[in-house]
Amino acid sequence: SYGTIGDKKVLAMQGRFHYYEGYSMQQITFPIRVMKELGATFLLLSNAAGGINKKFKKGDLVLIKDHINLQPDNPLRGLNDPEFGNRFVDMSQPYDKVLNKLFTTSARMLKIKIRKGVYASVPGPNLETKAEYKYLQIIGADMVGMSTIPEVMVANHIGLKCAAVSVITDECDPKNLKTVNIAEIIKVAGEAYVILSELFKSVI
Repeated sequence: SYGTIGDKKVLAMQGRFHYYEGYSMQQITFPIRVMKELGATFLLLSNAAGGINKKFKKGDLVLIKDHINLQPDNPLRGLNDPEFGNRFVDMSQPYDKVLNKLFTTSARMLKIKIRKGVYASVPGPNLETKAEYKYLQIIGADMVGMSTIPEVMVANHIGLKCAAVSVITDECDPKNLKTVNIAEIIKVAGEAYVILSELFKSVI
């Protein structure tokens, strides 16, 4: 959908496409390329994620400072048009420092608690085993989800500055792992997104 927030023109997607739904990485990231061609200059992303860092609790907002890509395919694989971006995309700073600072400042102004962490993206749709959560801890992930990184890779490819925030919907301690309640995850996400919307509005 298209509209305005304050004096800023905004394009918004309701949800996204996921690899586990059967889409290709190129299909998943096509909306990002369309947004760029329509004149977008910034990309703000959100997702629901499982909290691996023991300090993260249900309902927490976490600003993604870096990521670990565990998806089985890459949206940049295949032919490359140099008019869109370099063949070999630099990913030393995938999330824009200025945008991340703006998120932190806005959160402080709104008295919203926001953490920072490393996001790992897996194919899904199944959730992880105890051993897999332990593995994710070992490799440095603070939270895990099934999206976002493909879009971020393409945004970096085409020169679209981006930032992303995860909503922690469940706690994934491999030593104390409980059966997942999807209804509760949806409930936690819904409650957190009310606060997240205020944060996004402030940043915009």
